[in-house]
Amino acid sequence: MIYVLVYIIYSKTFDIYYKGFSEDVPHRLLYHNENRSKYTSNKGPWEFQVSAFSFYVILRTKVHTRSSAQKFANLM
Repeated sequence: MIYVLVYIIYSKTFDIYYKGFSEDVPHRLLYHNENRSKYTSNKGPWEFQVSAFSFYVILRTKVHTRSSAQKFANLM
């Protein structure tokens, strides 16, 4: 079982939102603001907007990439 939080962050500078998921949202926000994420790099500073929801997931197959993990999260 995996516990994750789905979050939304916002950049005033570029007027864009980004959605993601993490087990540790404060650490993940720091990761975005340190320009260590490919999509959000150099588009900050990022502000936490909302934790949309949390859920428990039982994975029967492995999630091999972040992209497929995001597609899976979008189904929830």
